[in-house]
Amino acid sequence: MRLEKHPVLDFKRGKRVTIYLDGKEVEAYEGETIAMALYAAGVRELSRSQVFYRPRGLFCAIGKCASCIMTVDGVPNVRTCITPVKDGMRVETPRGPPTLPQTAPPKEFHNPEEHEYDFLVIGGGPAGLQAAIQASDMGARVAVVDEAPRLGGQLIKQTHKFFGKRQHYAGVRGVKIAEILIEEVRRRGIDVFSRTSAVGLFREGEGWVVPAVMEERELLKFTARAVLVATGAMEKYLPFPGADLPGVYGAGAVQTLMNTYGIVPGKRVLIVGAGNVGLILAYQLMQAGVEVPAIVEALPRVGGYFVHAAKVRRQGVQILTRHTIVRAYGEGKVEGATIARLDENWKVVEGTEQEFEVDVVALSVGLRPSVELLQQAGCSMRYVRELAGMVPLRDGNMQTTCEGVYVAGDASGIEEATTAMLEGKIAGISAGFFLGLGNEEWEGRLKEARRELDEFRDGPIGEHVKRGIEKVLI
Repeated sequence: MRLEKHPVLDFKRGKRVTIYLDGKEVEAYEGETIAMALYAAGVRELSRSQVFYRPRGLFCAIGKCASCIMTVDGVPNVRTCITPVKDGMRVETPRGPPTLPQTAPPKEFHNPEEHEYDFLVIGGGPAGLQAAIQASDMGARVAVVDEAPRLGGQLIKQTHKFFGKRQHYAGVRGVKIAEILIEEVRRRGIDVFSRTSAVGLFREGEGWVVPAVMEERELLKFTARAVLVATGAMEKYLPFPGADLPGVYGAGAVQTLMNTYGIVPGKRVLIVGAGNVGLILAYQLMQAGVEVPAIVEALPRVGGYFVHAAKVRRQGVQILTRHTIVRAYGEGKVEGATIARLDENWKVVEGTEQEFEVDVVALSVGLRPSVELLQQAGCSMRYVRELAGMVPLRDGNMQTTCEGVYVAGDASGIEEATTAMLEGKIAGISAGFFLGLGNEEWEGRLKEARRELDEFRDGPIGEHVKRGIEKVLI
């Protein structure tokens, strides 16, 4: 079901079109992705596991897992969560191992289109957009490559207002911040390649080569003297019986459905994880008219800000600490879930089980940095618990051990959108200096950005992050 009214968002849908799922007509609207259109039509099963043939549905909804791959117009393994609909498009549910089309690759794969820039930004979220803006203002020729159909990263699904200072967009909703940054990029004439996936990062001479695939069909070749990897993060998973059922989604997927495309994710949603994302998600669900019976948290305390927890508690949502999900169940999709209390040894306390009739379980159990390109390029990496996973070593300018390769945002360690934008600003200005474009004024701006970042991390919330950063600085 599509949302028609929302207290914060205004959904402007494109022209109505028709796609075909296994030969049956499905209503869709231009601007939607295939998976979103299918979900709005009530389709929860998108594929089947190849060994046990169990149903599979969405999970991340940002193209970083394989849960939504289907065959589209004869092409197998298409990520339907980031592929826009087209009138007459034919979508097939995978049956068994995929087979390649019996046609030659398109000519675009034989002669890739070449693009040369001073600075290439991989990732169009808050970090990448800020970096592109700064480097462009310094005089660099800049391009942004992003595999999603829309720029903005996680900002485009954030309806809450940001904290902090005015210069950090305090009091502005994430969706509005995305609009501001996208407009700044557009106004500067920065080249943007949406629906384009970078598939490698290779050293060549004094610069870097990035092969990329546009719209699943066209091979492009980018060369640049400096590259920023701002590829964000992906949802962590929590294993439990029934965790693979359609209806068990990452929190970000629920936000994408609801806040980006205006599609109701379900009638009743159980949230696992009481960090900031889980708490904010609960309130966003209620804004869309969805019932949230409970948030369960394995830790003995709420991990998110008190203000977020207080807001959802005032709405009648119970937050059960020292509890976890035991199983999800249902016939082909989630129809209910069992939770239970944990003891001091993280074991389920027998007899404390509670049943919830829900059609969605939203996992808000953390993120991990998306660093595959940096690993492939040969950047030195380290596992840092405080930064939520493997991250690249880097200096105070956000430059990795690979000269000319920078990192910013969640790819450098999981934090907030504000720190991502500040890191992006530092990386963009630093890349400008690397390209020989800096002066005293820009040196002052770089110092100011570093000061603001340090200031934002001050306090108990940022202490663990600062400990992690100490482990990766070179």
